[in-house]
This record gives sequence, structure tokens and C-alpha cells, in this order.
Amino acid sequence: MRTYAGFVTLVAACSISLAAQSAAAQRARKMPAGLLTVASPSGAIVATVGTTGGVTWSVSMKGRQIVKPSPIAMTLDNGRVLGGAPVAVGTTTRSADRVLKPVVRVKRAEIRDHFNERRVDFAGGYALLVRAYDDGVAYRWATTLPGDVTVIGEDATITFADDYPLWFPEETSFQSHQERQYKRLSISELQPGQFSSLPAMADLGGGAKAVITEADLLDYPGMDLMAGPEPGSLKGLFPAYPKQVEAANDRDEKVAEREPYIAKTRGTREYPWRVLVLAERDADLLGTDIVYRLASETTMDDTSWIAPGKVAWDWWNDLNITGVPFRAGVNTDTYKHYIDFAAENGLQYIILDEGWYRLGDLLSVVPGLDMEAVAAHAKQKNVGLIMWVIWKTLDRQMQPALDQFARWGVKGIKVDFMQREDQWMVNYYERVAREAAARRLLVDFHGSYKPTGLYRTWPNVITSEGVLGLEQSKWGDMASPDHAVTFPFMRMLAGPVDYTPGAMVNSTKRDFRPVYNRPGSQGTRCQQLAMYVAFESPLQMLADSPSHYRREPESLAFLSAVPTVWDETKPLDAKVGEYLLVARRSGREWYVGALTNWSARDLEVDLSFLGEGSFEAEIFRDGVNADRNALDYARERQGVTAQSRLQVHLAPGGGFAARIVPR
Repeated sequence: MRTYAGFVTLVAACSISLAAQSAAAQRARKMPAGLLTVASPSGAIVATVGTTGGVTWSVSMKGRQIVKPSPIAMTLDNGRVLGGAPVAVGTTTRSADRVLKPVVRVKRAEIRDHFNERRVDFAGGYALLVRAYDDGVAYRWATTLPGDVTVIGEDATITFADDYPLWFPEETSFQSHQERQYKRLSISELQPGQFSSLPAMADLGGGAKAVITEADLLDYPGMDLMAGPEPGSLKGLFPAYPKQVEAANDRDEKVAEREPYIAKTRGTREYPWRVLVLAERDADLLGTDIVYRLASETTMDDTSWIAPGKVAWDWWNDLNITGVPFRAGVNTDTYKHYIDFAAENGLQYIILDEGWYRLGDLLSVVPGLDMEAVAAHAKQKNVGLIMWVIWKTLDRQMQPALDQFARWGVKGIKVDFMQREDQWMVNYYERVAREAAARRLLVDFHGSYKPTGLYRTWPNVITSEGVLGLEQSKWGDMASPDHAVTFPFMRMLAGPVDYTPGAMVNSTKRDFRPVYNRPGSQGTRCQQLAMYVAFESPLQMLADSPSHYRREPESLAFLSAVPTVWDETKPLDAKVGEYLLVARRSGREWYVGALTNWSARDLEVDLSFLGEGSFEAEIFRDGVNADRNALDYARERQGVTAQSRLQVHLAPGGGFAARIVPR
């Protein structure tokens, strides 16, 4: 058994002494009036709290104002507004410089958690915490009130210093999978009623970006974003608590009526962090793990059973396997075939997606599928089973269904179609995580809102959707190369992303057609391979058919080898909506991935990150004719060192992938 105490190891040579972190040393004996500041460790980012008339926050970066003083407050049911007429009674500061060692290494094995924080206490049992990192700032409310409280609303306003352009994942309803494209418009162009999910991004000019999101969302509704009352301002939007719901079918439960409040919760607690990530270059957004740092530490004692890996997935390829002596479909022989494919190629899991149970009853397996036989075969081949479930059915049958999965030896569940982020649904996520952990089950939240750090609090929550992913290519063209080089700077910043790459049928922009039961992808073969390096998901899908992979042994060999968790991540070059280039290390091996939009481009890969020694690189490049036939690629091997530079040409919708191993 491995036991983790919050996965926190203090840095031995900590630049901030423990004595300096003590409350006694940090407490300000006299309460300053008006403005209180906290600066990031480097001093580049400064957050300021205003306490005159109403609580405000503002932010500057290297002396440049990013966020003007903006009102923030919480309104409770007795009409009391926390932050409305504040009386500051004290302030404390603290600093930390420590190393977090995540159970699941999404970006890196060690995460430096280096920040300065100011707490401002107000008369009436509430406080504001503001934390400054070198890659962003965050604030949260805290209350010490008796019993339970009802939160009517929250004012979370960001008034930017100018009318900046946005990347805005517009929503049309609170009923949403948050699978959005990013609308480009300026703040002033937002209309009443127009809103987006998070994360969203502002272009600050000069290459700088600001991404708005939230972290540590527990027992509270998720935040969306709409136009604020002042020029240049954006404002949080929260779904009210559901009062009455109506089930349209086994998966779609719509809120017919809402309560006049957004949350009922404990009176003594800390609320979600409101996060502003700041970057001077686009590539830095690919490296931040600020949401993880802000999330609550786990209370799980034993995490030794949590095993990331790759998954042979059945649904996207419509169970299209060929050259077999049985009828393909949702049946015992087909799933044994997927298990054999996974075992032969070092894949840790298969998913049994929609169709394995009679919809509405997780305890009723469909005819033709012998789950005992499938489970026994999976155990014999050392391949784990992950069971797809509709969230509502799981809600009704959670105890018996999860107990049945445990008896079968199942390793995880894929929970789908939640489509909401009100307080009830947020609490459902944590309940599923808790009950699954009690049975040593991984959780993939599909049909979900964006991650907010639950993957730290409950590390068995190993990936989430909340992204417009490859599945969309079955019925449309939105999952394009343009999109593939846009969402990583926002949605992937929030946490692992279940995009489900791996198409072996690839098309140029001109040739692509959506075909539901025989799907393919837009962009080149090498773009699909590069996604396994570029996109972060500790539970990574191989979306295509075993039959297709077997016809592509070189691609399959690369996908069999590529890790799903990393010891180190180095974003090398990137521009939102245009291209990205990233290197990642697992053990002594490095992987490099590059993607471009529908524009061809040339990149140089500087291999100085390799360090000493000589290496061999296995390289997958877009073929000379990849602009005409997206299947065209070239594979080569060459010796490289830290002094090497690789010249890479990316076709329209193209990609580049390399595996670099020591000689």
C-alpha cells in the first residue's frame, strides 16, 4: 500500500522559511485602509484588494494594468451582501514554495506550488483570500457562519483595462455538454443574454493572454461568463438550484423550474477559486497546472490501484471489425476480440460503450453478451474493463450497479450525459467519485462540464470530456485542425481532456465527409499521431477499429508505445488557433508532437532539452503528398543529440510526431 499525505512534499531548500510562514510572523498588526496588495513570487503580477465602499479586485502584470478595480461580492438569503459594505478587521499573509507529487502525472511528476497569499478578514464572519502565482492570480471567499447558508447570488466581475478580443465558447443553454467552438469577438460585441462556459480567453495584445476559469468547485454551481455592466467587463453567471426536473428519456433530464438561489451549503467553508491565468506567450498556457495547484488535496489513503493507460474504444468506430468468423456487434465474441487486440498491443483497457445494457437498467445485460465470460477473458488477458453508463440510471442504481461492476472485476466507469453544472450536479460528480473510489474504480466523466481540480481531490477521476472532440466527426466538420490548435490553450488548461483521437481514415479539408458508421478525421495521419503527445489524458482512447489499426502496423506501434502520463512537459512553440509544438518526457524517453491548422507551415524543433548523450529518433512526418492525400506520411529514424535541430514541414491540417530514446 502507498499512503499519501495530500501528495505534498516540502522543498528541502525552501526559499520561504517555516517561521516566515507562521501566522504570528505574517500577521499585520494594524489594519491598512483602502488598498491591500499581494505580489507573485517574481513580483511581476500584483493583485490589489479594495475595501472602501465595496470589495474590489484588480490585477497588473509588469506594471501594466490588466484588470481595473472590479466589484466582487456574495449575496445571502437574508439580504446580506458579503463585500457590499465591508469593514476590514484584519489581514494576514502567507507564502509557500513546495513540491506537489500528483498521483496521476498529467503534465509532470513534480509540480512546484509557489505563491504568495493575502487573507482579508471582514466583520461579520467572512473573508477574502487572494493568491498570486507567477502564472496567474485567484481569489475565493470564505465564511465562518453558523449552520447552513443560502447563497442567492455571486458577483464575480472582471473589468479589463481595454476592449479586448475574446475566444468565447458560447453556450445557448445551461443544459450543455460544453462541447463548443470558440467564437472570436470583442468584449463590447457581447449582447445581452449571450454567455459562455469556461475557460474563456482575452487577447491582451503584444502576445499576452488572460484565461478565465475556476478551481476547487465543490458543493456550489459552476460559473459561466457574460457581459458585465461596465465597458470591458465580464461577469460570472451561475445556474440556480433545480427545483423541478423532467426526464425526457433515459439520459436527458431538463430543469423545468429553478429555486431563487444558487446554493445551500455549510456556513463555515471556502468557496471556489476565481482564476485568471496570465501568460506573455501562448506556449506558456500549455504548461500551466494552476487549476491542480488550487484544488483541494485528496483524503484518499490508498491510491496504488489508480492506473492510467490506453483504451480500445468501440463506439466511435461503430464496432466495425472485419475478417472475423463472427457477426460484429454488442456481443461476447466482439468484446473478446477487442480484449485480444488490447492485450496484443499493450493497451490497458477496453470500453464497453452504449448498448451493453438495456437502457434504463444497469443490472440487465442485453442478450448475446455474456458479461461473466467477457470479464473472465479480460482477467485472463490482463485487460481492464470500463463500463459506459448513463448518469441518471447510475444515480438510481448506484449501489447495486457499482457492486456488480466490482464483482465482475471492472476497472472503471464512463459516466455520460450529465449536461449541467448546478450545485446538485456538482455534488453528483463528487458522489460518483467517492462511491467509485470505494470500489477501486476509475471515472471518466463524459458529457461533462470542464475540470476544476476534482482530479486532484479524487485522483480516480482520471479524465473528462467537456470538449468538442473527435466524436463530432461522425456527424459534422467542427472537430477540425483549426479547433485542435485552439482548445488546448483553454479547455486543456483546466485539466485532462477526453478528446478521443486515433483515426486511421484521414482526409484533407476538400475530401472530408462525415459518415456516422464509418468515421474518419480531418487532417493528416501524422496529426492524429501527434495528438497523443499534444493532448493530455491519462486515460487515452484509441478511437478507431482494431481492423484499421492492424492494417497500419507502423502507426499502431507508435500508439502502443506512447505514454499517457508524463514526468516532464516542455511547450516549445505555439500560437493560439494556428499551431503548437510540445515535448514531453517519460522516464528517459522523449516524445515530440506538433499540430497545425489548415495552413501549411515550417517549424524548427530545438532538441536542447535532451541533455547529454546520444539518442535515436523515430520520426513520423507528413508525406510529400499529404496535402492531396491526408493518409500520406513518411517514417524515418535518425541519430540526434541536444545540439540537433529538426526541420519540420507540416501539411495543411498536418502533424509531426517523434519518439526519442537513448542509444
